[in-house]
Amino acid sequence: MLLAFVGIALAALSLGAVSIPVWLRLAAAGLLAMAGWRCIEGGVGRPRRFLAALVMPALMAWSLWLQPRPSLLDPVHRIPAGQERSAALSLVGSVAETPRPWRSGEGCSAVLAVRGGRTALSLKPCPPDLRAGSRLRVTGELRRPLPAAHPLLDDPADRLSGQGIWTRMTPQRIEGLGQRPAPLAALRLRIASALIGRGGEASGGLLAALVLGGAVVPLPEGLTTAFRAAGLSHALAASGFHLSVLLGAAMALGRHLPVLPRRLTAAGTLLLFLMLAGPQPSVVRAVLMGGAALLAMEASRRTRPIGVLMLTLLLMALVHPPWLRTAGFQLSAAATAGLICSAGPLQRVLAGDQPSAWRRWLAPAVAVPVAASLWTLPLQLWHFGTTPLYAIPANLLVTPLLAPLTIAAAGLALVALVVPPLLGPLATPVLWGAALLRHLVSGLAALPAAQLHTGRPASLLVGLLVMALIPWLLEGFRRWRPGALAMLAAVVLVHAGLLWSDQVLLVHRFGQDWLLARHHGRAALVATTADERSCRLAGQLVHALGHQALDWVVLHDPVPAPDMGCWEALSAQVLSPAHGRRLGPGQRLHSDGLEYTPLSAASTAALLRLGGRPWLLLPDRPALLSIASAQAPSPPVGALDGLWLGAAPSVSELAWLDRQPHRRLWLSGAPPSGGAPNRRRGALGEAAHTGVIGSLMARL
Repeated sequence: MLLAFVGIALAALSLGAVSIPVWLRLAAAGLLAMAGWRCIEGGVGRPRRFLAALVMPALMAWSLWLQPRPSLLDPVHRIPAGQERSAALSLVGSVAETPRPWRSGEGCSAVLAVRGGRTALSLKPCPPDLRAGSRLRVTGELRRPLPAAHPLLDDPADRLSGQGIWTRMTPQRIEGLGQRPAPLAALRLRIASALIGRGGEASGGLLAALVLGGAVVPLPEGLTTAFRAAGLSHALAASGFHLSVLLGAAMALGRHLPVLPRRLTAAGTLLLFLMLAGPQPSVVRAVLMGGAALLAMEASRRTRPIGVLMLTLLLMALVHPPWLRTAGFQLSAAATAGLICSAGPLQRVLAGDQPSAWRRWLAPAVAVPVAASLWTLPLQLWHFGTTPLYAIPANLLVTPLLAPLTIAAAGLALVALVVPPLLGPLATPVLWGAALLRHLVSGLAALPAAQLHTGRPASLLVGLLVMALIPWLLEGFRRWRPGALAMLAAVVLVHAGLLWSDQVLLVHRFGQDWLLARHHGRAALVATTADERSCRLAGQLVHALGHQALDWVVLHDPVPAPDMGCWEALSAQVLSPAHGRRLGPGQRLHSDGLEYTPLSAASTAALLRLGGRPWLLLPDRPALLSIASAQAPSPPVGALDGLWLGAAPSVSELAWLDRQPHRRLWLSGAPPSGGAPNRRRGALGEAAHTGVIGSLMARL
């Protein structure tokens, strides 16, 4: 009964943390009240049941009230209402956390804590002496964070609002005002600098991340990508694994001590881990659960781990409900639940009734990663649209090396603080182990299809996937497994059908366009900008839709990109006239069901055929003029399924477009009156605008 009550309470807090319509929130409040009433049974009086019914909507209201909102003194109020930016102004504050270097290495991002709020800073170049606690006076324009142009893309506005940040600035002038005392940040910086200085950014940074967590230590992009592709992201994130290793070592060292010193050693390990890694959701959850388990152990009482986990999650959600929305909190909770509920039964199945020595060793080694992977699979697909294919063998290979490396890295961190001269000779063998770990992970990440890009499924399909997995993850629901198997097959077939369908997607963002054509699981892209940021956005979109790579890419950017490596990683065939990669007269790009034919050598006008359906592409105004003035051959009359115009046409040009036979007319940018995207009916088809930031999609 208690577990059911805690579970309903967590559901109430979660519903308060998500954005849903008012009518749906009211309906949820009623259902929660009914659930709270029904879960209190067994002779309990009506007043207590009535109180339980009232608690659930109250928890939802509590979570809703504690969602981040700008304070009255927040810098966002210095931006005029209805505008996206302010005039140039100055802010004085201190850097709240360690700055994060950009992938390009040209600058960094930092958070400036000012009176009444916080502001995200983009610094190019990054001041060399900038660290947590640095006091700054920055001058520049305040801007509101940009929303996502498409639901599958990163949403800076939503991400920053979850951190209590409502403004951003690229300072034109930075003035240092000294250093505010930040002992914990200085301690982390000292440890990270010592290890990185001794072992380099890769091996030294890896050891620092094992102690402090990847959120605190800036790591090379290639290293984090390799760990992610191999299914070992948890190794770089401070979590329960690291705490269990460190706590186990501390308890082993203090097992012969009296009761009080032993308890102080364990408590000190928990507190030190929390201080070094910071109050991240996974760290707080691990510390609270570790503390509860230690208290129960010292009291010689048996505890129900799932009960401890749920009470821990409830306490965290009550204190800070926005954590419920973060992927880190959700993945940490799901993985821990999987270890508690499914690892034991799975281990018994793998070991058998009379296990041999190798099966006794192999069963727990396989059961732990399998349980964690299955419990986190729906969240992996929902948030990222990918799943690491070799996660289980990767964990089998790496875990025996990861645990001793974590203990050794913690020892080196202590040496760096207490006896720095000894760090050199002691670090050498540990750095060999770190290098071996890096090579193992890089090899696993380089295997074919190391990351399976399934695409991000619809929320309904994710919910059905969870229901289909429950009978296989919990022994109490075994009798539902035949039906669950049928549901799982249906989810896979529906999602595969959506991936196989034909689709045209247009994403527009402040004058930049990405048009993605999809046919039977293949895809091709036309983009109007070729810089690295444009390529990263394209890659994020492509992978979120379930494509490993593109058949071909066409870049209509007159300015050549400094490095084409990013685009060449997306497709083996990249067409970019600015780089001298253009089609000759009569040539075309062709792959199965996707065809791109330029209509003029002097413009970007082209005809795209998608499964036989023709789309006329006019990415810029010269392309429209070349077609309208008959400088380029027109497509076959009556054959256009769609027409895309990347620049705002004049009234006469829009009338000319309306006279052309087409089913759809897409225009990039805001409608003439400005504001949100709108739709209207032309003479022969539907017309739609993307808006200043937005997207359009058509399933064919």
